[in-house]
Amino acid sequence: MEQAKVHQLAVTSAKARVYAMDMVHKAASGHIGGSLSAMDLMAVLYFDEMNIDPARPRWEDRDRFVLSKGHCTPALYPMLALRGYFPVERLMEFRALDGNLSGHPDMNQVPGVDMSTGSLGQGISAAVGMALAGKVDKKDYRIYALLGDGEVEEGQVWEAAMAAAKYHLDNLCAIVDVNGLQIDGATADVMPSEPLDQKFAAFGWNVLKMDGHDYAAISDTLAQARTCKDRPTVILMKTVKGKGVSFMENVAGWHGKAPNDEQYAVAHAELAAALEELEGR
Repeated sequence: MEQAKVHQLAVTSAKARVYAMDMVHKAASGHIGGSLSAMDLMAVLYFDEMNIDPARPRWEDRDRFVLSKGHCTPALYPMLALRGYFPVERLMEFRALDGNLSGHPDMNQVPGVDMSTGSLGQGISAAVGMALAGKVDKKDYRIYALLGDGEVEEGQVWEAAMAAAKYHLDNLCAIVDVNGLQIDGATADVMPSEPLDQKFAAFGWNVLKMDGHDYAAISDTLAQARTCKDRPTVILMKTVKGKGVSFMENVAGWHGKAPNDEQYAVAHAELAAALEELEGR
């Protein structure tokens, strides 16, 4: 990936992180930790990888994205707005009673949302159905699904994994955000799920790994996934929960908590400074 593209993606991620923090603070609720960890992936998906058209959000041949960890809409909504699905000003309607940017994505209310999600484990199941429909209809579009590493504790995830392998869904790419933390603490303590690479391989998946904060690595790994035929691909993406905010990084307590005014001032200042530094290059 060219350095100019890397820089563009970094600026996009930085802008989205600022918006996400503003949204969650204004709403006084939201899941900021896992949204910040996934932001760099989201930038690559929406601004480099997926075949989409914001002017036609229901275009039949578009690639689809399913936010299986549906609580992380502070990562999704800023990307949709920056990509042109709706005005960025609407981001401040997040979780507002008179808005439609709910805490979990609603495909009937928000342009660009391909599946309503929230109950963990169900998003990847819907993604399997979408991929199977694409095969039946002989379409070329791809399905991307983002899961949390806490979410993979759900049994339904593994039922979906079996089905995806059975039907040879090579148009499906699942990404697991491996930040090591969930709402109650470390995933290794709450319900150990490792070794995820061996488990997905045993279920018949092509398994790849990447650094979720390295734009070139993300792009290269997604490209590698496209070359795999006859079976689905899962990418285990190593990330830092709360990425970009010093006091939030690798702290489980920031899974689903909004910052107070004092915390917000510090977080916003850090994120805004990172954006300013990037835009000044």
